[in-house]
Amino acid sequence: MLLYWRLKELNLTTCLASAVPVPGEPNPANCMAAAFIKLYPENPDPRRIRQIVDILRQGGVIIYPTDTIYGMGCDIFNQKAIERISLIKGIKPKKQNFSFICYDLSNIAEYTRALSTPVFKMMKKALPGPFTFILEANNKVPKLLNSKKKTVGIRVPDHSIPRTLVKELGQPILTTSIRDEDDVIEYSTDPELIYEKYKDLVDVVIDGGYGQNVASTVIDCTGDQLEVLREGLGEINEIV
Repeated sequence: MLLYWRLKELNLTTCLASAVPVPGEPNPANCMAAAFIKLYPENPDPRRIRQIVDILRQGGVIIYPTDTIYGMGCDIFNQKAIERISLIKGIKPKKQNFSFICYDLSNIAEYTRALSTPVFKMMKKALPGPFTFILEANNKVPKLLNSKKKTVGIRVPDHSIPRTLVKELGQPILTTSIRDEDDVIEYSTDPELIYEKYKDLVDVVIDGGYGQNVASTVIDCTGDQLEVLREGLGEINEIV
């Protein structure tokens, strides 16, 4: 019961209209299951996008498709929502290097220090695409997402659904994989199986079709030389 009471201390025992259940604990009364919303990547329904964004604005946690693995996210400026995601994943937010999704390069520039010309040209070639770039954060990045090195991971996925959500929300959304880095399991690609696993933990699961089972390629751009921290779906030799 300790985790349930920890959630209660953080005032996270309410989903948008109910209580947040905790794995291994009795569900608090009247907790509604997450909404399961079908969106077509080629033409996301504007009305449903607005509904999901309203949930994000209220501190909701969503699961959504990307050009790589399905992600879990929230408004980056909602601390309680970030703490809730951390509890769902069993991690400490300050020890987890969360990334977030921006709409485009101009949007990225709002949250980072000035990019060098080579880095900007590389990112312009790579994005939108299956890459995460580690960049120097500016003061606009919430402290909970800012690493000790004052860096942040940023994505612009080649997928219309998360980018449309960011555009409608007017600010980035946090992104963290729904699976552990070395996990290769069926549920992480099938939105219906994702829903069955997370329906009592999040507020919305978006069905945008089957996802990938390969993570993004992570490139650290903060040093004198680019450093590939993780090889994933993005092809390095196509952008450098």
